[in-house]
Amino acid sequence: MTAYPAWTPASRPGIIPLHPLSFGTILGRSFAALRQNPKVLLGFAMVVQTVAYLVVIGLVAAIAGVSFSRLDTVAPGTEEFETIMAGSIAITAIAGLVLGLAAGVLGVIVQGIVVIEVTHAAVAEKLALGALWRQLRPAVWRLIGYTALLVGALLAAIALLTLGLVAIGLAALPVAIGLTVLVILGAIPLVWWLTIKLLLAPAAIIIERATITGAIARSWTLTRGRFWPALGVILLISLVFGAVAQVVSLPMSFLSAGLGTIIAPTGEPTTTEIIGLVVGLLATQAITLLLQAVLLVVQSSATALIYIDARMRREGLDLDLLAYVERRDAGSTGLADPFVQNIGRVVAPRAAAVYAAPGYTPAGPPPPGYPAASYGPPPAGSSAPQPGYGVPAGYAVPPQPGYTAAPPPGYAAAPPPGYAPAPLSGYAAAPEHTAAAPVPAADSVEPAPTIWAAPGSSGADSAGPTA
Repeated sequence: MTAYPAWTPASRPGIIPLHPLSFGTILGRSFAALRQNPKVLLGFAMVVQTVAYLVVIGLVAAIAGVSFSRLDTVAPGTEEFETIMAGSIAITAIAGLVLGLAAGVLGVIVQGIVVIEVTHAAVAEKLALGALWRQLRPAVWRLIGYTALLVGALLAAIALLTLGLVAIGLAALPVAIGLTVLVILGAIPLVWWLTIKLLLAPAAIIIERATITGAIARSWTLTRGRFWPALGVILLISLVFGAVAQVVSLPMSFLSAGLGTIIAPTGEPTTTEIIGLVVGLLATQAITLLLQAVLLVVQSSATALIYIDARMRREGLDLDLLAYVERRDAGSTGLADPFVQNIGRVVAPRAAAVYAAPGYTPAGPPPPGYPAASYGPPPAGSSAPQPGYGVPAGYAVPPQPGYTAAPPPGYAAAPPPGYAPAPLSGYAAAPEHTAAAPVPAADSVEPAPTIWAAPGSSGADSAGPTA
């Protein structure tokens, strides 16, 4: 009995097509990833952002309260009062900066969760938060170390530039002002360039389990040739969310200005202002946290898609993903992770498909004055053209419509109608043909009368009456 292969359903589509992605696909699918698993992505990001915000606000408020409470022990206006005031402001600012950077570490963890979710969604897989965290946990400390390295390098660069400009300003203030403007203008493109070149380092740490230095090198390699598309996606997403934040914050400002009067119409002015300020701030911060959570998820999704697209173009990752999906849907289990199988593989650039016309034999000879049609060889992998058929014996090839047939060898071609033939070399031209004289018309002769006789009558009767 003949064995036939078992039928398998079509592979489930993921959030992206498994081939190199276009700019619009990366941008659109970055938002689609949020709809793929909103409870995990948006919920986790919102919880992390809210907890980080509340912890930072609470600690900064506590540090500020302790620092500024020392002002009650000295008389206002004294030198000691000014010293304590300056120290309290500095301590509060430093505490806010450090706590803000610590909260940024939580943002890196959210980015890691989103990157893992997008890589699974690319092959139509959906994981719970616990499974995502188990995959992220081995790379958490490397992510934190990478973030600390970037922050330390940024703070060191800012400190060195500030000290240099201050030293120049003490010697020549106008020169320091001009240099400050130039440094700011030059730092903007430099920061964006470094941001894009290092954009894929967290993805390499999470997906490829790379070290910090290895992830930086991988990001530098993968973004080669893909800088402008990556910059366009990240910049456009930032501009969109910035515009949305401005549109949302404007009505909230008007709401906070008039909400105090609506809630406490009989209260004191001070109480009304405090209520309006608190309610407005809480509402504004709630919306801001929501927008920040959505922005973090969308940007992290875009980063993951840029990483996948770069590896598809450079390493042929789409081939590994297609093979993985086919084997998985066919019932295979225990498959290896396709994202870690061929790291660093370089494939030849894919040439665009070129289709040439098949080499058909023309039906007849080419018109006079035109070369014979020639066709290139068929493309590689295409079927060979059908063999041509000749004209049956005894039949001439009909000329093409609108063209005269080619003359036999040894004879000159007939001239087109309306043109005199060219004279033969060595002979005088024939004289022009003159029209013959018209033939004169013959004299008209009157016809003879017709004599008619009825049948059976005699010839005398048919002669007619006599005079």
